[in-house]
Amino acid sequence: MDFNLDDTQQDLRTLTADLLAKEATSERLEAHEKSGLPYDERLWQALCQAELMSVCVPEDAGGAELGPVELAVVLREVGARAAPVPALATLVSTLAMARYGTPAEGRPQSADGVGTVALREPGRALADPPLTTAERDGDGWVLTGRKVGVPYGNEAAYVLVTADEGVFMATGSWTAHPEFASNGESLATVVFDRTPAERLAGPEAVSGLRQIFTAAVAAQASGVLAGALKLTTEYIRNRKQFGRALAEFQAVTVQIADVYIATRALDVAVWSGAWLLANDLPAEEDLAVAAFHVSEAFTALYTCQHLHGGLGLDVTYPLHRYFAHAKHLTHLLGGADAQLDLIGALV
Repeated sequence: MDFNLDDTQQDLRTLTADLLAKEATSERLEAHEKSGLPYDERLWQALCQAELMSVCVPEDAGGAELGPVELAVVLREVGARAAPVPALATLVSTLAMARYGTPAEGRPQSADGVGTVALREPGRALADPPLTTAERDGDGWVLTGRKVGVPYGNEAAYVLVTADEGVFMATGSWTAHPEFASNGESLATVVFDRTPAERLAGPEAVSGLRQIFTAAVAAQASGVLAGALKLTTEYIRNRKQFGRALAEFQAVTVQIADVYIATRALDVAVWSGAWLLANDLPAEEDLAVAAFHVSEAFTALYTCQHLHGGLGLDVTYPLHRYFAHAKHLTHLLGGADAQLDLIGALV
């Protein structure tokens, strides 16, 4: 396993970081928060024009045909800026379609529109059967059921759905009911009522799609934590009390060291899981560990808040964005207890 990025991956990271540094300024992000819009359209268009949302699209469809590691590289930089864009949902859906789909007329072949993945069932326990079902309807398929916590379910141009018979792309209309997200991101409960769909893969692909989604969420969370760590480190280096910088106090250095350790632990799990996925090796255990560390990352954000004092809660100061994004990403994966249950079942 090689944790070093190759030249292509390093160039991709640099391009993403430079673009976000230019476009995702504090002023722009503050303006977006006041707008009430689901995402920053200008920033989203900048990412699409730079072809960063097409990195996983096949070459014959105009993309770069890259894989999970490159997906993680882009999403980590998006997280490091707490950027309000549907990058996670779109990159996951395009990679899933590249892996499990086959060329078909009318299928989205680029990331010009927002794509999303519907995975979570309402109130589903580990032993329960899937609540979303697919059945034959003539030469095609129809979907019936509900998915909760679907990112950008209201705005998506297409949605990939896991069901009892495999992975499907909904080709008909669906009903989306808005949900609340801690960071203001657009979420929805998506309802299918005999919605026409195209089958991309059988039940054996459901686990793979879930693993891609987990890797993507963990990668963005690692960026969120890295961004919060950088912000907090700069603050305690420059903020003075009793004539000394906060960073000179032993209690402060111990706490920021804990945040650093949480950051590195999440990074190792993310790159391990992404590398295994990219090389078609068993990745479920590594990704379950990464998902658990996402919840630990949210705990580390409390430490960052504490070290900032009251300033960390000020909506005019950027730390609140990282806190909200970390909480949102933790919710997408179901929380620490759910991940510990999964790890226990795997081992």
